[in-house]
Amino acid sequence: MNNTRLLPALVLVLFSAPLVLRAQAPIVPAWAEPGSATHVQVPPPSDFRRASVTFDAPIGVFEGQSDIGGAVVPGSASFDAATGRYAINSAGYNIWYFRDEFRYLWKRMSGDVSLAADVVFPNTGGYGDRKAVLVIRQDLDDDSREAMAALHGAGLIHLAGRAEKRGDIKEAYRIKGEPAGGGAPVRIGLEKRGDSFALFVSLKGEPMHQVGPPMVLHLDGPFYVGIGFCSHLPEKSDTAILSNVILESAAGKVR
Repeated sequence: MNNTRLLPALVLVLFSAPLVLRAQAPIVPAWAEPGSATHVQVPPPSDFRRASVTFDAPIGVFEGQSDIGGAVVPGSASFDAATGRYAINSAGYNIWYFRDEFRYLWKRMSGDVSLAADVVFPNTGGYGDRKAVLVIRQDLDDDSREAMAALHGAGLIHLAGRAEKRGDIKEAYRIKGEPAGGGAPVRIGLEKRGDSFALFVSLKGEPMHQVGPPMVLHLDGPFYVGIGFCSHLPEKSDTAILSNVILESAAGKVR
């Protein structure tokens, strides 16, 4: 039998069969897994770095956006001009220790700054340590100097900062708030006055008020000012909604 007669039929079968491509699951090292009943959260290895990914994509009042620390699942963000709502979707293992992973919407600024936003987490089942943040950072590297006001999924609110590149985040002050999952938003604010950074809060619609002492940290202008979110799950994206954003190039304007 002449096998060459079978070739056209074989080619037809090969090219007409459906081609199924399966996306490879992200590879997540054990140290990046969040704390649980069976796993203790630990810092990254001291030599671990991952480049940030920046997009030339202005959004609302912000000039650009970045996946700080290049989480294994890319983030995204959208802005509804009619409602003033920013929806930030992000994976990322944490914003802590000596490096961060989160989606960041930013504007370059100098001098004093007032920044505030209402925060709600539409997914009520997210990880308790997920963080919606107001951040003022020196650069877009994963280990930047920065000051951060954060609302956690479980309700914790804190003021923290990284004074030096590759240094660990240090918490300056914390309060226990109400979880902002699916209900009334919690409003947080961050004020930069020279080298002084202060946390402002409104838990239940009361006027914004400073809580705790300010933190001292030096940043050189221009620096980056903005809002962000981290799911605290290295390979799983979640969402935070930030709205009624105030961003002013002056201190004393948090409201």
